[in-house]
Amino acid sequence: MESVNFAELAQVETSMCYTKPLDGPANVRVFPPSSGRPIESPERELVSVPVYDCRPIADDLTLDVAGFQLISHASDFSDYYNAEHVKEVYYPEAASLLKQATGALEVFIFDHNVRNRPRSERGDSGVRLPVDGAHNDYTLSSGPRRIREILEDNDALHLSGHRAALINIWRPIVGPVQDHPLAICDARTTKLDDFIPTAIQHFLEDNLEEPHLTGEIYSFKYSNDHRWFAVSDMQPDEVIFLKCFDTAEDGRAIFTGHTGFQNPNCPENFKPRESIELRTVVVFP
Repeated sequence: MESVNFAELAQVETSMCYTKPLDGPANVRVFPPSSGRPIESPERELVSVPVYDCRPIADDLTLDVAGFQLISHASDFSDYYNAEHVKEVYYPEAASLLKQATGALEVFIFDHNVRNRPRSERGDSGVRLPVDGAHNDYTLSSGPRRIREILEDNDALHLSGHRAALINIWRPIVGPVQDHPLAICDARTTKLDDFIPTAIQHFLEDNLEEPHLTGEIYSFKYSNDHRWFAVSDMQPDEVIFLKCFDTAEDGRAIFTGHTGFQNPNCPENFKPRESIELRTVVVFP
């Protein structure tokens, strides 16, 4: 990080939501917004940190170095609240973009989330609130397992010997994003000890007793070394690639702590954040 002159970057001071250090196991239970049940998570703590605007240095922030990357890409697609249409039309477009940008051999998109506070609070099915706790989507245990599951689901186990990564594609649906931007912790400023293995259960609207999906993520605990970035006033013709796991063990970025955060400079007449994130397995030559 010596090459970054933080004094030249615009910044906001915000309360970052971290997980407190734990002695025992951590657990998260995620219920659909329409259930009225809040997310159950480990004890959190708010730590005041600067979040830097990465626009001036965006060309230097890459997936393998910082763990994330900003890409300019306009899409003609707009029907983001139609899940089947998203899968049929937006998935192939996004896969092609990611493949071209990374030089991937194959890209498999297997899930997506749309986030919109007003729609979520009125109980719209499948629409979630912005995340407000720092985390990473996979662990050293769940990452390889998820990659193998997706390859198997796509009859692509013959690719299991290749380097592969779990990469999210994050795009605003409307812009500019001002009230709850995505913040990402530069992978160069984190260490494995910052991440807390956390069991996670996801529940659907029609069954709040038995989880639909179970897995393991990393909760994220505070370190003074962390350096957080966001993209100021992000627009729908921009996307962020976010690396959540990489099978490579050669020093490149593997994990990225990330979360939405309250922007203290948000104007009074802001548009509520709407965003879509795709989860992908990227297989390299």
